[in-house]
Amino acid sequence: MAMALQVEITHTFHASRELVFQAFTTAEHLQNWWGPKGWAFEVSEADFRSGGVFHYSQKPDDGDVMWVKFEYGEIDPPEKIVYTSYFSDEAGNVVRAPFDANWPMRILNTMTFAEDEGQTTITLITAPVSPTEEEAKTFEASHDIMREGFGSTFKELDTYLAKK
Repeated sequence: MAMALQVEITHTFHASRELVFQAFTTAEHLQNWWGPKGWAFEVSEADFRSGGVFHYSQKPDDGDVMWVKFEYGEIDPPEKIVYTSYFSDEAGNVVRAPFDANWPMRILNTMTFAEDEGQTTITLITAPVSPTEEEAKTFEASHDIMREGFGSTFKELDTYLAKK
């Protein structure tokens, strides 16, 4: 895979690595901060282990429900999470992204968690899995939008962690 297709995003949280890791691996935490601000969020399935899945829906006030599913390849508490994500239907079957027919069908995500003096820096590397040429172009053209989206989501987690 071409390095240009990878997106690397880092963010530092003012919380312990254990708490930040838990925020990414428990439905009780995730339902309080994951996704775009103001969107409804519901967990359908949460099995946070290697081989497990996280299946959820999210919905903006003025739009349709979108389903997303994560399939976990590796969970190494509290250091690393590797998962493949994709848009799905309510039953969990892979479907095309509702916003772009050329969005890659599957995305591989690797998150690492490093703690230093009570702060935790996560590094997220995300890349399409076996994209077509059109999917690769769409993904590459979306790097800035992905950084903005994850940045906004991580700010939601900042706010949530400040209450813990």
